[in-house]
Amino acid sequence: MLVILGLLTSLLSFLYVTAPTIRKFFAGGVCRTNVQLPGKVVVITGANTGIGKETARELARRGARVYIACRDVLKGESAASEIRADTKNSQVLVRKLDLSDTKSIRAFAEGFLAEEKQLHILINNAGVMMCPYSKTVDGFETHLGVNHLGHFLLTHLLLERLKESAPARVVTLSSMVHYAGKIRFHDLQGEKRYSRGFAYCHSKLANVLFTRELAKKLQGTGVTAYAVHPGIVRSELVRHSFLLCLLWRLFSPFLKSAWEGAQTSLHCALAEDLEPLSGKYFSDCKRTWVSPRARNNKTAEHLWNVSCELLGIRWE
Repeated sequence: MLVILGLLTSLLSFLYVTAPTIRKFFAGGVCRTNVQLPGKVVVITGANTGIGKETARELARRGARVYIACRDVLKGESAASEIRADTKNSQVLVRKLDLSDTKSIRAFAEGFLAEEKQLHILINNAGVMMCPYSKTVDGFETHLGVNHLGHFLLTHLLLERLKESAPARVVTLSSMVHYAGKIRFHDLQGEKRYSRGFAYCHSKLANVLFTRELAKKLQGTGVTAYAVHPGIVRSELVRHSFLLCLLWRLFSPFLKSAWEGAQTSLHCALAEDLEPLSGKYFSDCKRTWVSPRARNNKTAEHLWNVSCELLGIRWE
């Protein structure tokens, strides 16, 4: 045991000494475009903290009118105040949005559409991870309901405004863990068998499949869609898992910062000439491969139809 502890201590010491080099390797790509956004309107879900907050900060810095759509309005106002002071852009607004409640999603969309005549960028950034089994207000398993169905409905409700504002983009955050995901149509709500780790993976696969099918349906409209893996980022997303919190704390010197994690979202929202890659999956500011399940068009179409049924909507 003492030998093992000694080896572990030596390994950790080595890692911490070499941390700057390792972090530089894992930091990933950086959004290089100089595109400015005066007059453009952006909605970002969950932008009161983490990756979403840094995404909002950069888009505000470029002159956009940014809506922080989040459940905790007080945290949202705190983030918006910080961003306004940092960017000297007063057009950073906070609106209530609870993705676990379809009434809240509809109320947000109704208010936004009454307030704004344009929408150029929608970033589906918010998410939950490793939650104990629970259901949303509408009876959906929480990971599926928040990460997939909530953003599915939000995009549906805002899509006509996006089309009217074209060229426009929809960016949805997924994860590399979609490789471990599977769309289990026979047990979509996890009532027969539930693993909170795999439930997160399933929802991230759903995000990729949603983007794939959305891009197909948007062909010729001037609206394009992209799925994003932000990297392994120091964030509050792991708060439901004691083990992950411990690992995140232990290896925090090697994880991406929220600013680094925001770079691929920014790339997909801003980079020029990205339209031919609509529907694709990006990591470190470049297109990358997805799992075979994420390339299954039949699964994508079936998930789309099932999602519409669950939400009681028709997507023309």
